[in-house]
Amino acid sequence: MAWNETTREKHKRSSDRYESDLTDGEWLLVEPLLPAPSKPGRRRTADLRAVFDAIQYMLATGCRRRAVPKCFPPFTTVRNYFYAWRDGGVPERMMDALRGPAREQAGRSASPTAAAAGSQSVKTTEMGGPSGYDAGRKIKGRKRHATVDVEGFPVAVQVHAADVQDRDGAPDVILAMLEKAPEVTKLWADGGYAGPKLEAALAEHGLGSILEIVHRPKETKGFTVLYRRWVVERTFAWLSWCRRLAKDVERTLASSLAWVQLAACRFLTRRLARGATP
Repeated sequence: MAWNETTREKHKRSSDRYESDLTDGEWLLVEPLLPAPSKPGRRRTADLRAVFDAIQYMLATGCRRRAVPKCFPPFTTVRNYFYAWRDGGVPERMMDALRGPAREQAGRSASPTAAAAGSQSVKTTEMGGPSGYDAGRKIKGRKRHATVDVEGFPVAVQVHAADVQDRDGAPDVILAMLEKAPEVTKLWADGGYAGPKLEAALAEHGLGSILEIVHRPKETKGFTVLYRRWVVERTFAWLSWCRRLAKDVERTLASSLAWVQLAACRFLTRRLARGATP
């Protein structure tokens, strides 16, 4: 979809309270993917759309839970829903459910057959939790490891300490990808994944031929777009539009992973709702 005066008028968000709020079309995509109320216990009184909008506000602005505007449900309610959805695997299931329709909208099959792998190191704060020093990027914090399809839609995401090298963290994220997309037969990655250690780990699972290392041309100086590698880098750029991901402020890896998955769901719903890139 090309942006012009007609499409901008159709998809503008000036009527929303905040830019992060879901439109009616986006909520129609998200609502069926959220857990239904449990039968035992008290009746649900919270507005689920308002709770999800509050989480989206935190994701987009990076604000603290206590700083959520008063027009949203109480921050304790938002916090409890976030923890419940995180522990129940809701963000991951939502990401998986949205990826297939987004691929079909782009004219591809629901399940990918090729993917790219990459990582992004981000600083942590004084909140504590697992962290490490990435000597290559000179960052002390955590590393987000992801595999994406050729459209840039995340297939599997892992979060671990930044001192874990790419070749050491790759097997887990690759196996997680193949559980979701077993048809993948080609995986592109950069030189950080090269070496006998990863090759041996993949060979143990019969995946010795799946990895293709995309090397940077030796004669190239400065920035250059690498074949198929640019797709995963663009995905990290999309995710970084969410200011909560600019730094990792969470104490646990589980919460860090949930926010990354929610960011992926954010741009997938926007793409599906308007038929364009986020």
